[in-house]
Amino acid sequence: MVDFFYPPFRRYMPLQFFRYGVTGVANMAFDWVLYFLTFHFLLQKEMLHLGFVTISSHIAAMFIVFPVTFMSGFLLQKYVTFTSSELRGKVQIVRYLSVVVANLLLNYAGLKLLVDFLHIFPTPSKMIVTVVTTLFSYFSQKSFTFKTSGSGNSIQTPGT
Repeated sequence: MVDFFYPPFRRYMPLQFFRYGVTGVANMAFDWVLYFLTFHFLLQKEMLHLGFVTISSHIAAMFIVFPVTFMSGFLLQKYVTFTSSELRGKVQIVRYLSVVVANLLLNYAGLKLLVDFLHIFPTPSKMIVTVVTTLFSYFSQKSFTFKTSGSGNSIQTPGT
């Protein structure tokens, strides 16, 4: 279904990168909706008391949603974007997690650098960091997480 929307973008990017972008945006939207529902309706904007620790509702919602969107993101990348990888699923998911953790660290370090040291406004800083982490993530997923045994993750366009 994703490939149906690809033809207008054919001149600007390879199919695999298009699939990566579409599935990434879809998973991000899913994350936002799930976060909203969890924060407002499950947690009802209240602190989460676990007995030994109390977590603010916005952080608790993030922790509750993360495993769901982590898995949906992994499955979309595995079965929509990087379909030609021959690595075992167990290896892929561990590698996917390592790239996600690296992205979290890059986000943190990038925001600290741009906002706290270079004094750039937070929103443009987040935009810059998002471009960097998206590119890092794509190339990491392509050449590490969902690596193929051939000369790269070449993917053919529909009809070729």
